[in-house]
Amino acid sequence: MSWSKRIFDILGSLLFLFVLSPLFLILALVIKATSRGPILYWSNRVGRYNQVFRMPKFRSMRINTPQVATHLLSDPFLYLTSIGTFLRRTSLDELPQLFSILVGDLSFVGPRPALFNQDDLVALRTERGIHILVPGLTGLAQINGRDELPIPVKVQFDYEYLQRRSFKFDFHILCMTAIKVVRSEGVHH
Repeated sequence: MSWSKRIFDILGSLLFLFVLSPLFLILALVIKATSRGPILYWSNRVGRYNQVFRMPKFRSMRINTPQVATHLLSDPFLYLTSIGTFLRRTSLDELPQLFSILVGDLSFVGPRPALFNQDDLVALRTERGIHILVPGLTGLAQINGRDELPIPVKVQFDYEYLQRRSFKFDFHILCMTAIKVVRSEGVHH
């Protein structure tokens, strides 16, 4: 990772954490008031060089949910908390990942980190050399389909990002992500 990208990640995450701190507090209180269990869900994810790290999210699923990709659940809606759909559609569940950006486990832009048990995704990324990248809060696959994309297509977008990465390209992906989030595009649950 370039120093300029890392500095951008640190300054950006600090700024967003400061500005969004009231929203963090409100969401934490609502999550606690509407469902049993912790406010944050810690997910084991595969990071740079296939090292596993723990990534926080605001908890949108019930505490008995199996640890698999949501699309692999027979009926994901059975596992969502009362505000889980809202958190996911608005991507507010992702906000605690700003802490992961601050400590360097994530970047603002890069391939989304695989779950620890997504061996097929990890293998394809490693085969294409994508595992050298710091994973991101958002990425090229997220602005081109997100949950709708099959794994080989996601990996192709990740590979394209590996080849084209630059500050200008990251800025484009961040702008497109904002548009997709506002429109709730590519989210099914």
